[in-house]
Amino acid sequence: MAPADTPAPVPAPAPPPGPASASGDTAGPARAFAGAPAPARVPAPAQTPDPDPASASDDAAAPARASAEAPAPARVPVPAQTPDPDPGYLAVFRVREFRWVFGAHLLSLLGLVVSELALTVLVYDLTRSPLLSSLTFALGFLPYLLGGTLLAGLADRHPPRRVLVVCDLICAGAVALMVLPATPVAGLLALRCAVAAVAPVFQGTRMATLADILGDGDLFVLGRSLLRIVSQSALLAGFGVGGVLLTVVPARGAIAVTAATFLLSALLLRLGTARRPARAAETREGLGATWSLLRDRRIRGLMLLFWVPPLFVVVPEALAAPYADELGVSTAALGLLMCALPVGTIAGELLAGAVLRPATRVRLVAPLLLAGFLPFLLYALRPGPALAALALVLAGATGAYTLGLDARFVAAVPEERRGRAMTLMTAGMMTVQGLGMAGAGLAAEFVPVHLVVAGAGLLATVILAVLLATEGRDGADRHMTSR
Repeated sequence: MAPADTPAPVPAPAPPPGPASASGDTAGPARAFAGAPAPARVPAPAQTPDPDPASASDDAAAPARASAEAPAPARVPVPAQTPDPDPGYLAVFRVREFRWVFGAHLLSLLGLVVSELALTVLVYDLTRSPLLSSLTFALGFLPYLLGGTLLAGLADRHPPRRVLVVCDLICAGAVALMVLPATPVAGLLALRCAVAAVAPVFQGTRMATLADILGDGDLFVLGRSLLRIVSQSALLAGFGVGGVLLTVVPARGAIAVTAATFLLSALLLRLGTARRPARAAETREGLGATWSLLRDRRIRGLMLLFWVPPLFVVVPEALAAPYADELGVSTAALGLLMCALPVGTIAGELLAGAVLRPATRVRLVAPLLLAGFLPFLLYALRPGPALAALALVLAGATGAYTLGLDARFVAAVPEERRGRAMTLMTAGMMTVQGLGMAGAGLAAEFVPVHLVVAGAGLLATVILAVLLATEGRDGADRHMTSR
């Protein structure tokens, strides 16, 4: 699921000046200039004739003086060119630089998913400990909080392309060390933590760079949506690819393949993206800048709308195996429950991005957020796997709220802190997913699984209703004070 817009009136973000992509699209600044009012023309002072008319330099300057003394021609206003109000997903792929970012995202994401699976198998083969094996997944979430808070400033303090390439190289190096037979289990877990700590910086920087490439209008929203769709698809395809790969090569061999995907991602980003200066190279703000973002009521409210849904949306996935066992169904039914939510999310985002107009997506944020967890209440009836999967597909489809929320977030954050804010937002989303999984497992120790899922849906709906009401009041206050 994804966050949605609040009922407060939101000023439409200014149309982007047109991405200066590697494809040579330089019309953006020209369009912005054409739409601006013409500057007032200051008449040049009349020049007196030189007492020495025989001077050759005076003869050359005569036409210039005559031109300066003539009245300025009336400026014909050029109508401003507005961007296509409904560009669609294909328009995003027309931006050459985005295509390179998209390819790099696909490679690094597949590498990450396959390495997680292979590392889990490797740790279990070395230790025969289910606890240590499952800990490799937990370590994929917990370091996000550390990296997202302590390292968030790097996203704005250094050129974004350099940050992205260095992050990919660090991941490639960490994964390569996992391949070495001499690396102990503790070292494997530490390297897993290193990859997870770097991830929020990489993702936050890439998100901020996407706004530079596509502008902060609807192209940015659709570009973000495409990257999320790929992420959801990777959950479905990545584990399948990893499973097939592990039948052909040992776990360390599969990890070595993922090191190559990180290196290829770094190469694509280095060759395919433009060099841009750091957003805040001169500032050396620490955690104080992060807290200042959270003290802003507008940004904090939007952050919470991004963070609360993932906290609860993972509950049915985390408890899919216990629920299947509670029903006494086959492993095929378990697979149906595991893939239902990502399938719904992909379908919802594609439909919203392709069919709905930007203003409609913004208006649907609050309704989609409030409706998103109502299907979870069906679990109170202890439904069979088919009906439970249908409920999860419907819940996933409401994740289209993120398209409207993305536009509000990028407009609310100052550009010089955009990388920090998006890194923090990404870190929070991943951290709360880990907490949600742990909390769901703890609750299921004392309450039947189907009631845990239903209770999570009810609690999430109540919390989101309060947040939306609060955010709506803040928006109304800002609207009144700005008049």
